[in-house]
Amino acid sequence: MIVSVLVVEDEPGFLQRFCDAIAAEPALRLCGAATTVAGACTLVDALVPDVVLVDLGLPDGSGVDVIRHAMHGRPTRDVMVVTMFGDDGHVIDSIRAGATGYLLKDALPKDITASILQVHGGGSPISPAIARRVLTSFGEHQNSDTAEKAPHSGRTARSSVLSERETEILRLVGKGLNFKEVAGVLAISPNTVITHVKRIYQKLAVHSRGEAVYEANQMGWL
Repeated sequence: MIVSVLVVEDEPGFLQRFCDAIAAEPALRLCGAATTVAGACTLVDALVPDVVLVDLGLPDGSGVDVIRHAMHGRPTRDVMVVTMFGDDGHVIDSIRAGATGYLLKDALPKDITASILQVHGGGSPISPAIARRVLTSFGEHQNSDTAEKAPHSGRTARSSVLSERETEILRLVGKGLNFKEVAGVLAISPNTVITHVKRIYQKLAVHSRGEAVYEANQMGWL
């Protein structure tokens, strides 16, 4: 199946670079390009892309707004950030908004197209330097959580929300398996996995795999 991609980038050089890379990959189809938040949101609704490749620094606002718009009502759509911003604030805001991949703009074109296919297949590609920052930040956040809380009260309540199968799927996703791989391990169809993942998102009030795994870590399930 051909994966349709919408590119959101205001810098002409990078826009051309991303579009050329996507056009050169037979498994991908460039369905459109936008240079502003407003234009991107309009094209997301009109073109219904499988993957949105978005920069964060746009002339009329933040790419995070594009991520939120793209993910609204479409929890299985994938958004991959390709940006110059590698600080904690931009990374975590993007993940919380629903981004499922995060690359810096120094990534090679072949790495960008490979990451688009990876994210559409259920993976979460992320630049190594960014991965370290995210893990460090999340670890600090977890350690700063109130140690005074009763050891099981909140966690038990949250864990009871998920079914045994949903918890099993979340654990596998947390180990880095994509949806197809999870389906293979559990001997179920990828569509069934996606249905369970949608329910997990709803129950945990999250919008991305990254957030779901983070919540699972917070609850002590992984």
